[in-house]
Amino acid sequence: MIDFFHQLFQPEMSFLHLALVLGVLASPALGVIGTLVVTRRISSIAGAGAHAALGGVGIALYLQRVLLWSWCTATVGAVAGAVAAALLVGVVSLSAREREDTVIAVVWALGMSLGLLFLDKTPGYVDLQGYLFGNILLVTKNDLWMTLALNAVVVIPAVVFYNPLLATCFDGTFAVLRGVRTSLFYLVLLALTALTVVLLINVVGIVLVIALLTLPAAAAGCFTRHLWSMMVCSGILSALFISAGLLLSFYFSLPSGPVIVLAAALVYVIALFFSSRRRGEKSSAGGN
Repeated sequence: MIDFFHQLFQPEMSFLHLALVLGVLASPALGVIGTLVVTRRISSIAGAGAHAALGGVGIALYLQRVLLWSWCTATVGAVAGAVAAALLVGVVSLSAREREDTVIAVVWALGMSLGLLFLDKTPGYVDLQGYLFGNILLVTKNDLWMTLALNAVVVIPAVVFYNPLLATCFDGTFAVLRGVRTSLFYLVLLALTALTVVLLINVVGIVLVIALLTLPAAAAGCFTRHLWSMMVCSGILSALFISAGLLLSFYFSLPSGPVIVLAAALVYVIALFFSSRRRGEKSSAGGN
């Protein structure tokens, strides 16, 4: 660990500084949206958005290199693909009689397939491994600015519309009776989730995005009673998991994405164990 911090402050290790900063910047969005996703039980929609983001990336890179649309970057494609997929699932689920899980499966498979097809036809080298499993050590300063902007777009609406989102997540029927436009806020939540997914692609990649979105919030939920405290705790845990994952991956020469997720999973299992044990002790005390 001492070697890690010694290396961290060396000029040639600037990429590690950027990775740590990116992890801290992404953590507020992870805390807020991860909590709402876990509470509303829509993690599968986040997965569909993540795989649709690959479709957007493939189409964007194809347009950039074949049609020379220089503005059509991978990030633009990822945002467009993830948001479009999330809203599609939401609209179909709300207005059609098709089962939500069926729509999610179709969007999931379609997004991944389109992405792979367009990437195959895109000239030049494409780092598919980086999109699938992430590589936070390759982020640039432009990625930091983009992360900061997306973070603001995600967190500010979630704070402003906290009460409607809270009502939508916990009791949609009661919220409708109180005049809350639950359908609208459900779609807003899906769009914000999709943007958060885009934040995570650089960190852990598309394959592991659901884990990092849900595990910190799930661990925080074991020890918190209020939604806002769960959001704060989840954001702090996200920053810790990303930092610890970077430290361990550097120390043991392992890929950072899987190590970050394994650290989060380990803490969640421990939190679940102690939470279950505490509930069991309370039940025993109540029975006596």
